[in-house]
This record gives sequence, structure tokens and C-alpha cells, in this order.
Amino acid sequence: MPDDIERSDSSGEPAGLPPEMQEALRRMTGGAELPPEVMEQLASMGLGQIPVAQFEGMLSQFQSMFAGPDEGPLSPTITTDVARKAVAAQGDPAMGERERQLAAEAGHVADLWLGEVTDLESPGLRGVAWSRSEWIEDTMAVWQTLVEPVAAGVTGAMTKAMTAQFADGGMEALSAMLPPGTNPAAAMAQVGPMLERAGGSMFSMQLGQGLAGLASEMLTGTEVSLPLTGDGVLALIPSNIASFAEGLEIDLEQVWLYLAVREAARLRLFAGVPWLAAQIRTAVQDYARDLAIDTEAIEDAMRGLDPSDPGAMQATLADKLFAPDPTPAQRAALARLETWLALVEGWVDVVTDRAAGRHLPQAGALGETMRRRRASGGPAEKTFAALVGLQLRPRRLRDAANLFAALEDKGGATLRDSAWGHPDLAPSAADLDDVLGYVERRAATPEPDDLDDALRELLGGDGG
Repeated sequence: MPDDIERSDSSGEPAGLPPEMQEALRRMTGGAELPPEVMEQLASMGLGQIPVAQFEGMLSQFQSMFAGPDEGPLSPTITTDVARKAVAAQGDPAMGERERQLAAEAGHVADLWLGEVTDLESPGLRGVAWSRSEWIEDTMAVWQTLVEPVAAGVTGAMTKAMTAQFADGGMEALSAMLPPGTNPAAAMAQVGPMLERAGGSMFSMQLGQGLAGLASEMLTGTEVSLPLTGDGVLALIPSNIASFAEGLEIDLEQVWLYLAVREAARLRLFAGVPWLAAQIRTAVQDYARDLAIDTEAIEDAMRGLDPSDPGAMQATLADKLFAPDPTPAQRAALARLETWLALVEGWVDVVTDRAAGRHLPQAGALGETMRRRRASGGPAEKTFAALVGLQLRPRRLRDAANLFAALEDKGGATLRDSAWGHPDLAPSAADLDDVLGYVERRAATPEPDDLDDALRELLGGDGG
């Protein structure tokens, strides 16, 4: 035992933790007594100086990391639970019949207006009003698929750091807790999977915090330009819409209808262009998979964590997870992701302006507000990027909107929407740099059906 650990306090009683903390530890170990050496080491770490209630909360948090089913590097159960508790603490009113009726009517009207300006088929939309927690629950399955590559990298780095810390500073305590003759190194091998689950749990908690932040700002189900909702579900989040509309000096009904049109446009695009959702998911996963994990910073953070302050653990790690300088592969993946997000929002912007502009007097002002909002990203999006590593910002939204508007000026809505006819026809980042060149090429390029007819004619007819 280290010489600097006192064996008794000023009263002459054996040193260690207060009786209440000792009892909490007994409950954690199923009633078993911890060796005096372990109790003294825990006391030397300063655990005896914190309130018992805080100590029990810390134990509960650590127990939750190891308990429950092993769901891999990302636990949707933990993520959903953390996110729901966070939005509930902020205030998350349940949706009533009035909100549901308003959402259903707005979705129906939006679908009709869009039918006037685009030939992309409606997927049979139904407007629904969601609370923040409902947005979290209904989009969790898609988030899990998108974020798992990040979770795998972060969990591996955190597991390595915790294993090294445990081996360096906890071997003596581990030896004291083991039966006589047990090899501590062999026991450490058994601890590895537990630490891996703890690392996954910690990242799942961070994702939960990030989603709670997004849920507090999202106005509609797919506002971040990702296909997050189920088929035909046009989700509006009334509590967030009310906060958004407060400083606009625009009638709330117009805001609802305008946002419903934007959401309906995204859903028509995802449904009418079957390959688009897969392209976006692939871009997100490629970006996530290429994220550079700052393993050294994580190890330093783990060594410096105060075990008496579990709340500081995630705050510390949130600033340490990702390398400050992206790798070339990550920069390339991020460029592809931002291009796809910009193309989606650019098309939505133009189509919404055509549909809502005919009916809503303030559609222009709302459109400019939404362009700024999406291009710059709100506080929650920035927090989400820091916690999870995913940047969901369509930086070139205006360039994309100009491109689709130019296509429409050249050949009407048909040419505008034909850009989605095939992945090879869709604009690239280079096309956003040369909008007029792309428009001229698209106007001169036959549609795929026309190409097939020309090929058949060249080959001598259907039988050639």
C-alpha cells in the first residue's frame, strides 16, 4: 500500500469512507465487503469529501454503463433514454387534438400546392404533430445507422484509454479485491469487454445529448436534409415552430403552411428519387467512417478525469474526441456530404418558393430566413457536431438554389427536376462552381428514354 495513505483519521478510527458510502458500495457489490485497502484507496481519491447523494448518483451512472444488453458500440436504448430525459427537463408538452388537426390540414394543403409546381409524385403524405421526444423516438433507427461508424471508432479509442488507465492505476486495488492466487493480468483480460461496453455507453450518452439539442430546434422531421422519418410522414414540431415564429412578425398560420410545404418538398424528393436517400446515407457514413479520432487527447482526458464529478466526464470528452485537423479522406467525404445536402435544400428552396409564393404573402421573407438558418446552422447543430462529429450544414445552399432556378428558367420545371433522373446526371460540387455550364449541358443532353430510342434506331430497330 502507498506510504502516503493515512490508516486512521484524527479520532483514531480506521480511515476510509463514511458509513453511508460504504453501505452504497455494499449494495453495488451485492452485500460483499470491500477489502480495507480498497476502501482506503477510494478515500485517498477524495470520494469521501463529496455528498452521499452525489456519490450514489455516480455509482448509478457507472452501473448503467455496464448493465443491460450489449448493443454494440452504440446503444439506442441508452441514447433514447438520455435524449428523452434531457428534453423532458427542458419542457416537452404533449401534442393535443388541436395540434394534430393543424398538422394534418397543413400537410394536406402543402401536398396540393406542390402538385401545382412539380411532377414528382406525392408519396401520400399525412401531416402529424410531434413532441420533441416523439421526434427522437421516431428518428432513432436512422440515426443509429448513420452514427455507428463514428461510435465504433470512438468506443475503440475510449476503451483503449480506460484499459490503460485501469492497468496503470488500478492493478493494486484489483489485486486486493481478487481471491488469493488469482492472476491480476488474467482478470484484466476479463475486464476488457466491460470497459468496451462502458465506452459504448459513454458515447451513446453523448449522442443522446446531441439529439436532445437537435430536438429542441428542429421545426420539421427532416429539416437537417436527411431522410429520417417513415414513408409519407410529414412531421411538424409545434413547440419549436412557436419559438421560431416569435420574432418574425408573421402570422403563425403562414409559418405552419410554409414549413409544411418545405417538408413536403423534401419528402416528395426522397420518395420520387429512390437513389437519393441511399446516396446521402453513404456520404454520411463515409464521412463518419473517416473521422480522425484523437486517441492521445482521449487518453489524457481519461487520466485527468475527476471520479467524483461524473457530469464533467462527458463535458471533458466532448472537446477531446475528434482530431482538430481533418484527414484528406475526411475532407473529401465532408465535401460530398455537403454537396448532397446543398442540392436537396437548394431544390426544396426553389420548389417551395414556387408553391408557397402563389398563396402566402410572406413566403419570400420566410424563404430568406430559412436559407440563413440552414446555411449557418443553429447552436444545436454545432453542439451536435462537437459531440458526434457529424456536420449537417449545406454550406452551398444558395449556389444550389441558383442552379435549380437557372435550370427552370432554361427549360421549365421539367428540366429543373430532370437533374434527379439519375445519379450520373445530378450536379456535382464542380457544377455548383459553373452553374451556367451545367445548365447548358443538361439542356443539350437527351433524357435516358430518348437515348434508348436513338440507340435502337442506330442498331436497326428493336430487332437490330
